[in-house]
Amino acid sequence: MDNPQDTYRRAVALVETESCPLGVQLVDASSTNKMRDPMDLVGLAQQIQKADECTRANAGNKLTVIAEQIRFLQEQARKVLQEAKRDHDLHHAACNMVKKPGQIYYLYQRESGQKYLSLLSPQEWGKTCPHTYLGAYRLEHDQSWTPLDQLKRRTDEINLVDKIINAQMSITDSPHFRLTSESDGAALKEVN
Repeated sequence: MDNPQDTYRRAVALVETESCPLGVQLVDASSTNKMRDPMDLVGLAQQIQKADECTRANAGNKLTVIAEQIRFLQEQARKVLQEAKRDHDLHHAACNMVKKPGQIYYLYQRESGQKYLSLLSPQEWGKTCPHTYLGAYRLEHDQSWTPLDQLKRRTDEINLVDKIINAQMSITDSPHFRLTSESDGAALKEVN
């Protein structure tokens, strides 16, 4: 039967002992290599086991956060692909005019299945609207399309971006600050 101390020594990695490390005797080896209470090894083994559990828990928590980020990015990618398909379809819809950014266009479908863009809304057609109305979209300056029901949100986003850019420009154009180039990148320095 194994000695319990030998079992713990195998489970717990102890520093190898040498009486003369690198040929120099630093201290009395019999004093430094004494076996103390056998429970010291048990305590050390318990400490290592607890550290292993904490390491696994920390790694598990970090992997959970990464998994949530992956799901979020997958959802974002799905939305981007849907928007790209919608934009592609709208750009390829029949249209007898030059499309201009900022303009709202109305999408209709003929009985033949052909989809086309018009400047006339269903309200402007009134009861004489000849085809099925599918939706209204604004052409943006980046050639993307914004559905009419999302115009306020999109406009608010554009205004927020403009506000941030203008605030940044007012800081960097200020006579009290100047943009300098340093070895680790550009920096904003206050001028006295």
